[in-house]
Amino acid sequence: MRCRSLWEQGLALVFPEVCQSCYQESATRREGYICARCWQRLRFVRHPFCGCCGLPFDGDVFSVFRCGNCEGQKFAFQAARSAVIANEFSLELIHRYKYGGAIWLEKLLADLLWNQLSHLQLVKGWDLLVPVPLFPTRERQREFNQAARIATLIAQRMGVDCGRDLLKRVAPTSSQTMLTRSERRNNVRGAFAGGNLRPLKGLRVMLVDDVFTTGATTNACARVLRGLGAAEVWVCTVVRGL
Repeated sequence: MRCRSLWEQGLALVFPEVCQSCYQESATRREGYICARCWQRLRFVRHPFCGCCGLPFDGDVFSVFRCGNCEGQKFAFQAARSAVIANEFSLELIHRYKYGGAIWLEKLLADLLWNQLSHLQLVKGWDLLVPVPLFPTRERQREFNQAARIATLIAQRMGVDCGRDLLKRVAPTSSQTMLTRSERRNNVRGAFAGGNLRPLKGLRVMLVDDVFTTGATTNACARVLRGLGAAEVWVCTVVRGL
């Protein structure tokens, strides 16, 4: 207990225990350096939502449904689920973590995803977690893969392996942000392949990434995992784009 206290005191010297959003309220590492008031700016994905891609729906729906984006589409993944809805605040957290070196936000992002998986009763029954990979040059530039770090934390809580080397990005791709749905599919076509050819026959795999928008990237990854023998692939992300 004393060791933990000393460790947390040491962290406090590097990362002051103040909210990293408003910089006004106190917030500790255990709270993800985000205060209770700012936490309320996060909008968790709650029912009803599309049974396939997890897109939230405003209204009263009492049965499983597929949204207009998924109707008639065939995905390699079973379903996609996300923790929070994309808004200015959640995207700011992701952007600061990925591009601003705000590693201290990592625990918060993992906590958000873990809380949602627990809420949806999706923390058991998995054989393996796999992060969406970055192209090697991009990972060297960023110095880490955000999906791999979040997936590792979730896998530790679940008590399962994190297959960080099962997928590799074999072709560089441009940013998906400004692309249409069809352009996103074309952009990632052929971009992923199996890395360490570990047998996946019959396994239930959770594919982890930071943001889900159209599902083009995660679907391309899921297709490779299914090709390697995975019986079922679910996609889980921190943020759900709208």
